[in-house]
This record gives sequence, C-alpha cells and structure tokens, in this order.
Amino acid sequence: MRFSITSLALAACLLAAPALHAQPAPKPGTVTLANVAEKEITVTENGQSVKKRIPAAKAAPGEEVIYTSRFKNIGPKPAGNIVITNPLPPHTTYVGGSAFGENVAITFSADGGKTWAPADQLKVREAGGKERPAAVGDITHVRWTYRGELPPAKESSVGFRVTVN
Repeated sequence: MRFSITSLALAACLLAAPALHAQPAPKPGTVTLANVAEKEITVTENGQSVKKRIPAAKAAPGEEVIYTSRFKNIGPKPAGNIVITNPLPPHTTYVGGSAFGENVAITFSADGGKTWAPADQLKVREAGGKERPAAVGDITHVRWTYRGELPPAKESSVGFRVTVN
C-alpha cells in the first residue's frame, strides 16, 4: 500500500492555537498523524535536574518550542511514500540543526514550499535575482520523507525546534 500525508497543522499560530489543527478521521488502511507543540523545562527530581516537556499553550519571545509530528500505520499492510510537510508557525525562526526523525530524508524550503533541498544546499534568490545560501531565518517549511515502508502497527515521529520572535 502506498500512502502520502501532508501536515499543515503547524501553520496555526502558536499563541492562538495551542491545540493545533485537527486532522481528518483516518480511513481504514491509512497512516494517522498527530502534532504537538511543547516547551522543554528543567525540574528537580530526587535532587537531580531533569528536562521535561510540557504543552506549549503560550510562548514568549525568545522561548524555544518543539514541534513533533507522530505518525502510525493503522492499516494491515506496509505504508510507503510517507511525506510529512510542516510550515514554520508565524513569528518563529527555525533552530538550525534541530530537525529530527529516524529513517527519513529531511529537506527544507525557503520559498513557501515551492522548492526543497537539504539545509546545506538551500538557496534564496534575492531581489536582484542573485542567489545566496539560505540562512536559518529564511526557512519557511520542513519536510520529512520516510525511507521505505512503515510496517503495520509501527509508529514513528519527526520534528523540529523554533524560537519565538
């Protein structure tokens, strides 16, 4: 079975929509997708400093937010061609090198999702037509392409971090 998904849930403004955009109900034999926005805090447990993630209902300028997309094959057959695309929320800047995921190819866009490339190959065309390497502040979208097929009942996750402007 081949399946392709695109998540635009992260386009919701972080401060205005902490629950993010609801995904449509999955059809039998598909891949489910759930998105979360979290902040990392440090707490003391048993005299030790421990990092924990909490829901990011609100975030102030300068704070870092972690966006994670969890996906699971709920069908009876392997699912392939899984692609997850997330735009950066408004008023945020991608944290360089923070995109993560297992068994995925990660690409970026700096033109609203029109073109894609690995971060070190991403280019931006300036007003005069000249190209330059994209900076982290130029990134508008992150895309993960799952390599191979996701077995039935298997789940995985991908994500990235942003700083609130």
